[in-house]
Amino acid sequence: MRKVLLLTSLLISLSLVGCELKKKGKEKQDKKNSTGILANFDLNKPEKFNMPESLQEISGIAFNDEKSDTIYAINDEEGKVFRLGWNVPKQLHAKFGKQGDYEDVTIANGHVIVLKSNGSLFTFPFSDAIYDEVDQVREIRALLPKGEYEGMFADQFNNQLYVLCKKCDADYSWNTTSGYVIELGDSLYVSSPFQIDVAGIKEYKGKVKEGFRPSGLAKNPLSNEWFIISASNKLLIVTDSKWKIKEAFPLTGNLFNQPEGIAFDKIGNLYISNEGDDLTLGNILKFERKPK
Repeated sequence: MRKVLLLTSLLISLSLVGCELKKKGKEKQDKKNSTGILANFDLNKPEKFNMPESLQEISGIAFNDEKSDTIYAINDEEGKVFRLGWNVPKQLHAKFGKQGDYEDVTIANGHVIVLKSNGSLFTFPFSDAIYDEVDQVREIRALLPKGEYEGMFADQFNNQLYVLCKKCDADYSWNTTSGYVIELGDSLYVSSPFQIDVAGIKEYKGKVKEGFRPSGLAKNPLSNEWFIISASNKLLIVTDSKWKIKEAFPLTGNLFNQPEGIAFDKIGNLYISNEGDDLTLGNILKFERKPK
């Protein structure tokens, strides 16, 4: 009986120590979140917008810089650009192409640009996005090296398009994530490649399994920092304008089912879209920027 009591006491003590360590770890993470770059956003308390069935597999999202009242979105199966008012479940769409694996959408210089997973780009006038069918669609192939692509962002202030590799030959060692800058104009061309050093992520998160594999990126209009998400690693990283990693944050699976798209509105609120599954609806999460 005495041995049983001693064993029980030991198990209780170990359990209490474990709880205390877990509590301290959470307090440490909460403190980091409250004092770092993402102190401007409470990543645990979003406003959720559940998607209609047509956007259950939502991937990329974007705003037109002139307005923030309409969200433009893409899913990874249909050649359609969807548009929705915030928290208005009815969607409208413009069909621009055949079925395919479309990953991201962006708007710049009066044009909508859609990224396909193989690196092909589709572009058409923004003024045509109000029609059911788009006639003036331009497809641009073989502009980027062969690989798998998911993240794209157009900066119309410098007239450039940024595209990130999810899985490319240049990143065979998983130590880097490659990206490309495309100059926008009558003739699109790649002006310069760049790389993100995955070792910089490990300083914050530890091991990054099989590379970073980003699924979306957006530039914060107020700070010019890059916010990049990875659905594979359930991770959000922040870099400076030169792609040097400043912070990295794990995204909890119960809130971020499959984070595929990311965007900012013109006043700096953060939006992250999540693909749904058999148990979870696709959604967009809005994180209001806190005043200083």
